[in-house]
Amino acid sequence: MTVPQHRPWHGVLVATTLPFTDRLTVDHGRFAEHCAWLVANGCDGVVPNGSLGEYQVLTPEERAKVVETAVSAVGGARVMPGVSAYGSAEARRWAEQARDAGCASVMLLPPNSYRADERSVLAHYTEVARVGVPVVAYNNPVDTKVDLVPELLAKLHAEGCVQAVKEFSGDPRRAYRLSELAPDLDLLIGADDVLLELAVAGAKGWVAGYPNALPRAAVLLYRAAVAGDLDGALPQYRQLHSLLRWDSRVEFVQAIKLSMDIVGRYGGPVRPPRVPLLPEQESAVRAATEAAVAAGLG
Repeated sequence: MTVPQHRPWHGVLVATTLPFTDRLTVDHGRFAEHCAWLVANGCDGVVPNGSLGEYQVLTPEERAKVVETAVSAVGGARVMPGVSAYGSAEARRWAEQARDAGCASVMLLPPNSYRADERSVLAHYTEVARVGVPVVAYNNPVDTKVDLVPELLAKLHAEGCVQAVKEFSGDPRRAYRLSELAPDLDLLIGADDVLLELAVAGAKGWVAGYPNALPRAAVLLYRAAVAGDLDGALPQYRQLHSLLRWDSRVEFVQAIKLSMDIVGRYGGPVRPPRVPLLPEQESAVRAATEAAVAAGLG
């Protein structure tokens, strides 16, 4: 596979929230507006249909239109949709849909309906890579119970199946092991609360949730971190870390939505229903978001 000279997974890519109408249908107009707003505020691209979205409960028509809407709003070079599915045949079809819509890359979890072994993982990524679109692996052992350890990622990269990995294990030590085993495999920050640690370890991008509410703050923090400007990055990181560190995916989605409400971005009804934040969590999110806005980082 020919890897594009400009690697579209570099920089800050937003795992976009997906707005719904009160009738729980996708609000494509607001979604297009949101994608354009993120790019206008410095983000490099968007990642629709990822694990922060509701793609699991979208119809095939809705899921495809989400990708097409993002491409229309910001251009295919800036859109890296999630193409994850229970098996490789369906994942390949979603990769083909992304390719045909004009996307320059896709993001792919391992098989997620069972605890896939190494042979199954290799076959899964090999099948999807045949579509011809660069694949960014998504390592999320918390949710999938399948861990793409550095040794396995190195094999996938050597076979030409993946060009980068969104690393969500939360273990910064993996960055150094990956650089030893597969120095040309791009590392993308996946867990927001180790942003600074992975940035200084050589990450090439950040697939992030919080830019949905605070894009300028996220971009400033990321740029300072990857440049090694710790004097600039560390104060921002400390200020925002209470927003970034929620361990529960449900709480994380709710915290992003609350931050979006505070800064005036419409998230819409969330499907499926989420467990609300605890009062002390809501207070911490509100305080950190308002502090960031007051500092001009919204």
